[in-house]
Formats: sequence, C-alpha cells, structure tokens
Amino acid sequence: MFITFEGLDFCGKSTQVKLLEKYFTAKNKKVKIIREPGGTKISEKVRGILLDRNNLEMSPETELLLFTASRIQLVKEVIVPSIEKGDVVISDRFHHSSIAYQGFGRGIDLEFVETLQAFAIKGAQPDITFFLDVPVETVVERKAKKEHAELDRIEISKNNFYEKVREGYFYLMKKDKYIVKLDGTLSIEEIHKKIVSEIEKYLSSKGIK
Repeated sequence: MFITFEGLDFCGKSTQVKLLEKYFTAKNKKVKIIREPGGTKISEKVRGILLDRNNLEMSPETELLLFTASRIQLVKEVIVPSIEKGDVVISDRFHHSSIAYQGFGRGIDLEFVETLQAFAIKGAQPDITFFLDVPVETVVERKAKKEHAELDRIEISKNNFYEKVREGYFYLMKKDKYIVKLDGTLSIEEIHKKIVSEIEKYLSSKGIK
C-alpha cells in the first residue's frame, strides 16, 4: 500500500503517521516512512533550502520546482522500489501538497502545477490519502505554542495564504476520490481509529487481510 497524509501545517499529520506505522508493524508488515520534502540524500538537501527562513526571497516558481525535483528523486529512489518489494509506504505529504500550496496558496497556474505533478509521480498514485482538515484558527493556535524562531519558511506564512491552501485541499477532495477527509480537531486517538477503520475497509475491498 501507498498511503499519504495531507493538510495544513500543524494539522497533526506527523503524529498520525507514527501511529499508523505502529499499527502496521504490529501486523508484521514492513513499513517505509517518508516525509516531503526529503526522504533521500538529495531530497533532504533540497528540504534544507526550501524551509530555510533565510531564503525569504525565493520565488513561488522556484519553490514549486524545488519541491517537485525533491519529489521526483523520492519517487524513483524510494517509493517505487519500496512498493515493488511489497512494503507499506507512508508519506508525510506528497503531490497534493504542491497543488494546494503552490497552485492555490502561491497562485501559480493550476493546470501547469497539476501537469508537473503528474510528470513527477509517474503513476505512483497513493491508494489512500488522508486529509486532516483543521480551520486556519486552529493552525494559528497551534503555531503560537512553538517558539517563533523554530518556525520554518513555510510555517511563518500569513493566515490568508493558509485559507487559500485549505481551499485547494477541498478542490482536490472533489477531484481525487481516494482522498479521505478527517476532522483534524478531534483527539489523536479518535483520528487514529478513523484512519484504521478506513485502512481496514480498503484492505477488505481488495480481499486482503
């Protein structure tokens, strides 16, 4: 299986990725956890450039192409080989992030962004994408709990940027039926139970135990 997690910053993705890893490990499944941007030696270097707050002059187009370059490397080097080996691959963000963040958030031509992502993932489409939806107010509240100096270049974005990104995720939900929207304001345990339920429903539909 190839499972991805999406949502605004501070929506709780990383926590749910770790819990899902434990779920599959308990079932004796080999699990590969990856994050975007990152996941390979080259992609991690790109991550450093993208999230560095000293790079505030970065243009939206540069941002998009760097994210995409990192993704291409990850798909070829990790995702496809892991899936072919029969591993469960769980990614903290994938191509939907670029459509929501750079297409909607940054205002880059949507058709171009979508075409570029199709090129980047080369058919490595997730089986299930979990979209942890939280209102922007929740992002603000959770962000306030971190030291400002700890926030990366994307996380310091303004509220109106996040509103546009959230709109992008709603657009994607209508477009890609494998996206499962979950209420990110629920407790960690409640969200995890819903995720497991969706996973088991998917496996059952495929005749997999």
